[in-house]
Amino acid sequence: MPRALKFPIDVSAVAFDLDGTLVDTLPDLHASANRMLRDLDLAPVDAETVRGYIGRGIDRLVRHLLDDNPEPARLAAAASIFRDHYRELLANESRLNPEMEETLRRLRSLDFKLACVTNKADAFTRPLLDQLGVLGLFDEVISGDTLERKKPDPLPLTWCARQFGIAPERLLMVGDSQTDTLCARAAGCPVICVPFGYRSGMELHELDCDAIVHAASELFELIRPV
Repeated sequence: MPRALKFPIDVSAVAFDLDGTLVDTLPDLHASANRMLRDLDLAPVDAETVRGYIGRGIDRLVRHLLDDNPEPARLAAAASIFRDHYRELLANESRLNPEMEETLRRLRSLDFKLACVTNKADAFTRPLLDQLGVLGLFDEVISGDTLERKKPDPLPLTWCARQFGIAPERLLMVGDSQTDTLCARAAGCPVICVPFGYRSGMELHELDCDAIVHAASELFELIRPV
């Protein structure tokens, strides 16, 4: 159940999830998945199937697309094929979600520190943010392979808070899935969810968040700089 926070809350920094929250990456992930499946002589899948597996890294996504328990060598080969295709298609159709760029720029103008905290590998994270024109807006980019552990482990957010020199309760997580809410809760950070991301089959009301914003600009009604 959401905690009874009294809004607006005092925040020094905001961490954004990438896939589904900042960026609609589904089109290029779906296309890469079907190219991989084609190369392996397997049947294509629809976009909604891929949507359900986004958020915990490429290996997890590929494992689900193959079967429940593929042999390690088969999984590694398939994941390598997927990565090759995704590298080519990375920002072909992926786009920032509505109001996100304006929100990031306004947050910076108000002196909030900004982070992108994602489970996507850094080899894809920074190039994607760069191609979409927002990489330079982030003070920290913490990818799935930046640290020893990734979301839902609290380490990415606790490490980020330390980098900013603030307590975790002053670092807001903005995400779209249980992976984000579990990470925030474990780290002691407030967490706000958006409704337009990828929730691995969960309903929006099932997410343990402090608030839901239906547009990125609504964040400014819920936080104040400190």
